[in-house]
Amino acid sequence: MSSEEQDPDYRFTLANERTFLAWIRTALALIAGGIAVVQFVPEFGIPGTRHGLSIVLTAGGGVLAALAVRRWQRVQAAMRRNEELPATRVPMLLGGGIFVVTLIVLVILVIWPPVGQ
Repeated sequence: MSSEEQDPDYRFTLANERTFLAWIRTALALIAGGIAVVQFVPEFGIPGTRHGLSIVLTAGGGVLAALAVRRWQRVQAAMRRNEELPATRVPMLLGGGIFVVTLIVLVILVIWPPVGQ
């Protein structure tokens, strides 16, 4: 640790850790959703759509987990240096991504209902 750095108040460190764990839970939920789509959702009217959706959800969960680690590190470093916390676009990207996936799935369900329905 350099002379410019100092240990932040442990409450802030623990708050940063709780935020990190919340992002990890969200990532795990996306990965679990990707697995659930392949295992439990009937095939959509467009072949391969179910697997494509599963890949998007699972990959999104993996990317989010990696971004969560990076965010935790950046916030911890900023607190040690007594700097402003770094800005992030992850919540906006995550929300927008889920919104887009939802719209695509709704369009597919309306236009091409699941096979056998």
